[in-house]
Amino acid sequence: MADIVFRNVTKRYGDTLAVDDASFTVNDNEFFCFFGPPLSGKSTILRLVLGLETPDIGEILIGGRPVNTVSPAERNVAMVFQNLALFPHMSARDNVRFPLVERRIAEAEIEKRVADVAAKLHIGHILHKPPAQLSGGERQRVAIARALVRDPNAYLMDDPISALDARLREETRVELKRIQRELGKTLIYVTHDQEEAMSVADRIAILENGSIRQIGAPAEIYDRPASTYVARLLGSPMMNILKSVRGAEGMEAAEGTIRIADKAAPADAVEIGLRPEDIKVRPWLDRDGTSDGRAGRPARVFEVEPLGGYTVVTLAAGQARLRALLRGQPDIRPDAMVAISCEPGRVHYFGQSGGALAR
Repeated sequence: MADIVFRNVTKRYGDTLAVDDASFTVNDNEFFCFFGPPLSGKSTILRLVLGLETPDIGEILIGGRPVNTVSPAERNVAMVFQNLALFPHMSARDNVRFPLVERRIAEAEIEKRVADVAAKLHIGHILHKPPAQLSGGERQRVAIARALVRDPNAYLMDDPISALDARLREETRVELKRIQRELGKTLIYVTHDQEEAMSVADRIAILENGSIRQIGAPAEIYDRPASTYVARLLGSPMMNILKSVRGAEGMEAAEGTIRIADKAAPADAVEIGLRPEDIKVRPWLDRDGTSDGRAGRPARVFEVEPLGGYTVVTLAAGQARLRALLRGQPDIRPDAMVAISCEPGRVHYFGQSGGALAR
């Protein structure tokens, strides 16, 4: 078993609070992702798990064993660093072999494991080269292979595929998920790419300034964000957050441009959140040239971005700017006047402090 537990862990660097009273459990055989902006504490948590840092307060357990005073070598976890840390004087093959040689694994077993991981990551043709002769993406795959070739309690990966081009990054993250399932090992993954986090993780921890703001399955966090901070982090384009007031039949936002007929809306809601894909856009005037005004006031199309299968439309609603994600390539042009709406069940409500409110 290789579950990893943090109990009220805090880590400071001088006056900087890197990790603030973090408590969580990464389950055995789970693909767990830490996601947040730069300097939110993601890499520090990995270094604490690995043993390169010691918590100021709190306890860390791996497989039920307290490890605060256990050295990195004795923790038996494999790490892929963001800066890769390949040995420049060794070939790619020797870099991949190194952890096994150090543990005095039999030569036949070493060759078998190296060949297996090289095939999975498509690096067999570059194993003879030193790191200086490899591209950034190739070096990154060699570093991943060096971690995968071991049989550790858990794998730790700090933004491991950021140097790859978009297509190869997409292929590699699918491979990492498949390999993790096949190995049956715990994998902790750090990234600042929301698409990456959503696609690979069984669960995600959202970080802000060293604090964990929400933990859950990707779909759960996306559909039920705990705060405006979390809501804005996941989703592209990001969720529209608008100041709201209570109207006669529900909530109104953007100076009455948006009206949500939801009498069950929380009384203490001060903001509403609308996912771009949940916003409906239609012509302001009906075919007969009239509008009954039930959708509110007209919004003006500010910008149109065709993306092939989808189109992003930026709308000027009162003083607010919001974005809608529409399927296909609708016939919408800049400066057109439109009505915008959203199903009440797809609206998110937030209170004065930014926390999510239940209906």
